[in-house]
Amino acid sequence: MSFLGNLWRGGAQKYDFDSGGASYVVELTKRSPVISLTKQGAAAGHLRVNLHWQMRTSDFHERVGQGRGGLLRHPGKLFKPEIVQAQGPAVVNVDLDLACLYELKDGTKGVVQPLGNFLGDLNGPPFVQLSGDDRFGSGSGETLYINLDHRDEIKRLLIFVYIYDGTPAFDRTHAVVTLYPSSGPRVEVKLDERAPQARSCAIFTLENAKGELTVRREVKYVYGFQAELDRLYGWGLQWGRGYKSKV
Repeated sequence: MSFLGNLWRGGAQKYDFDSGGASYVVELTKRSPVISLTKQGAAAGHLRVNLHWQMRTSDFHERVGQGRGGLLRHPGKLFKPEIVQAQGPAVVNVDLDLACLYELKDGTKGVVQPLGNFLGDLNGPPFVQLSGDDRFGSGSGETLYINLDHRDEIKRLLIFVYIYDGTPAFDRTHAVVTLYPSSGPRVEVKLDERAPQARSCAIFTLENAKGELTVRREVKYVYGFQAELDRLYGWGLQWGRGYKSKV
């Protein structure tokens, strides 16, 4: 597992902002991958990015069904003790982390992520802050806040997810990243493509070019971690190993 070694550490703090009051959702897809925050009047204020995920409960039910069907095919199993599997690990047994690679207009580059406690800063560079680390797939998930009032200082951001703990399971999670702009519709990016061995996924880029702030769906899976995403998108950072403290 990797993290950038020479970043100062911002404090964790929870912010509550309005999402513009929009009740409808725009989903970014392969056919329609781009949305302009500038054109919908949402290139200012705070952009909230939320990752929500949970394991597919069908995994557990399928195993139970297979066990019962086995009794019909093999009656002798009726007299053997059945191995009882707990439902908990089937529902939540993977730790997804939401993170962000950033590049500012002055050339400053870095990462905001739970690993290494690099939680960022909302009111100072990089103008991105992580609310905390959800290790259990709770209802609230993980949230990044981006201060678009400083958009002129932001060149590009890459929002990504990586699996810190547990087996690679992107194909067995219901993972959705939702953007809540200051106005206009919510924007969804679903991580529903099958990539059973992938450890990381680039979700979307936010770029500030020619006076326009645009969000582009990426959904590119890689089999490594941050360093591989760095090479893919040309960030050029130096990475080292890192670990989370035990819960």
